[in-house]
Amino acid sequence: MLVKIETYFDGEFWCARGIGVDIFTQASTLDELYQNIKEAVSVHYGDTGEPITILTLSEVKLASAEAPTS
Repeated sequence: MLVKIETYFDGEFWCARGIGVDIFTQASTLDELYQNIKEAVSVHYGDTGEPITILTLSEVKLASAEAPTS
């Protein structure tokens, strides 16, 4: 089973929100957030009898992007 989680920084906490599933958690650090994600997914699905893979997608802000010139 694949569980997709979006992670982002809200200015105060690192947050994780399930994509297509009702899971949400937050933490002060990324390490804490990843532990919280594992726990939240485990609690949400319980014992499924199949391996669970967690895919985290993160917002990344680029300073700037310019179109290439010919």
